[in-house]
Amino acid sequence: MNNPILKNQSNIYFYILFWLFESLAYFLLISLGLNIEIKFALIDSLVFNLLLAGLGLSFWYPAQYISIEDNFNYKIFIKHLTSGIISSCLWLLFGFLIINNFLKSPVYSDFFYSTLGWRFFIGLLFYFLISAFYYIIIYYNSLQEKILKESELKSLVTESELKSLKFQINPHFIFNSLNSMSALTTIDPDRARSMILKLADFLRYTLANNGKDKNRLEEELKNINLYLDIEKIRFEEKFDYMEEIEDGVLDLKVPNMILQPLFENAIKHAVYDSLGKITIKLKCSIENNFLKISLENNFEDGYSKKGAGIGLQNIKSRLELIYNQKNLVDIKKEGDIFKVILYIPI
Repeated sequence: MNNPILKNQSNIYFYILFWLFESLAYFLLISLGLNIEIKFALIDSLVFNLLLAGLGLSFWYPAQYISIEDNFNYKIFIKHLTSGIISSCLWLLFGFLIINNFLKSPVYSDFFYSTLGWRFFIGLLFYFLISAFYYIIIYYNSLQEKILKESELKSLVTESELKSLKFQINPHFIFNSLNSMSALTTIDPDRARSMILKLADFLRYTLANNGKDKNRLEEELKNINLYLDIEKIRFEEKFDYMEEIEDGVLDLKVPNMILQPLFENAIKHAVYDSLGKITIKLKCSIENNFLKISLENNFEDGYSKKGAGIGLQNIKSRLELIYNQKNLVDIKKEGDIFKVILYIPI
């Protein structure tokens, strides 16, 4: 991994600016506090701070390869202390050789030796400060990578769950339709042909929209009507279907195939075993910034014994995954009326 300071120009500018301010503070300290000539103070400040700035870039590598992620122990401290001592000694040695070769002044040499102790301490202090800064960067980058990976993994899991739920179309509907068509081919070929064509259209729509996450409500309702037409051929006059669609809702987007389990549930648990006629009523309206989809049907006693099956749980799970909200499905039994209400956020 490369030093993050060198990754972009803004980091480089900030780093240079920091060391310019540091050089100015250093210059003022030794020129005013130690009463040294301005020329000596200026050269000393520039050379030693530029060297420390260069060395500071190399401190990234000890921070990267001496990991404190698990725990910080005395061995790690000794490694950093050794590295800090070596870097401080090199800093002082090269700084003095450069300045002494340029000035060749015994006055400056005496000044340098008299301040050697606190210079060494400053070099060691900056080593630990810069290393600590690099550890913060390493920790932050690791945390961001971990968050990104967890987010990607969560997204993949969610996508997988959604696909699994979306393709749980009741296979009994297909099998029952095929059995009905087989029986009708001998006694009523025209009805059998009509059923085959409608089933083909239904499956064509289902396959064509497999890759979509959402679809217009109008398109979903067209497919539902195909499904009900097929069931009408099977059950003839055992059920009626009614729609109450509010103006302006047909263009709203809903999760693909979200209505299918609702109607399968009504057919399977109400129509299939009923002796009387079942009325299925769909209402779609806008309420409090939600698309409210209500499906209700009357039922006989057997309905409550069977329960609602896995279809409604499928819908609950899908809506929760898609919208990250709970309580988007409301199930009610009032007398002989079973009602399911979906709230789709607009």
